Amino acid sequence: MNRGVAYAALAYMGWGLMPIYFKQLAHVGAFEVVMHRTVWAMFFLLGVLLVLKRWAWLRGLLREPRVLGAFALSALLLSCNWLVYVWAVQNQHVLDASLGYFILPLVNVALGYVFLHERPRPGQWLAVFVAATGVLWLTVQTDRLPWIALLLASSFGFYGLLRKVAVLGALEGLALETMMLAPVAMAVLGFGVWQGQSILVQGPAETMGWLMLAGPLTAVPLLLFAAGARRIPMATLGNGHSRIHRSQICRA
Repeated sequence: MNRGVAYAALAYMGWGLMPIYFKQLAHVGAFEVVMHRTVWAMFFLLGVLLVLKRWAWLRGLLREPRVLGAFALSALLLSCNWLVYVWAVQNQHVLDASLGYFILPLVNVALGYVFLHERPRPGQWLAVFVAATGVLWLTVQTDRLPWIALLLASSFGFYGLLRKVAVLGALEGLALETMMLAPVAMAVLGFGVWQGQSILVQGPAETMGWLMLAGPLTAVPLLLFAAGARRIPMATLGNGHSRIHRSQICRA
């Protein structure tokens, strides 16, 4: 339990600093940034697996269609979350993105209650009520449906649920997710190069360095998150995320 909280806290600290990184790539389209995140994260994870010599899990994987289906769904949710978040940060919607992760603990509590039969303590229900009141107040203040926040909260909430019950470990599971997404990402990037519209053709070397850095910056927090998700309840998993992004709301 304590180790899980530590893993999750480190993941949230890393994510809390990500808007600073994405501001360096504001001139690159959000969709292309996500494609690069996918590809470079896969290469980083494959390198880690190579160093650790942890390939045995791949042998019988093709005979497990349910496992592959579950990870295909989690990969889709993850890519959706990435795309919406990067687009929000690059288009001056940091407040909306932060609100999404403020809503996330409420989604986690609901998912844990419905799917994992978790029963929060009275003090935790009080915290849920306070958070829900804050979300309602912020929503009323914006005077519009917070679709960015709802997409971020729901996609990452269900992603966390799938990773919590996944049969593969943090490293193997994330490697499989990126391997599923990478062929599509490479095809999209290749098409952009062919059309002469990719940052790979038009951008400076400095931008390419920032994009390659997306590999470890993407993979390490997700590895920590997946490791934490397997050790702590869903309600606890969301609380740290809300604290990080609550600070972003205050700064915004």
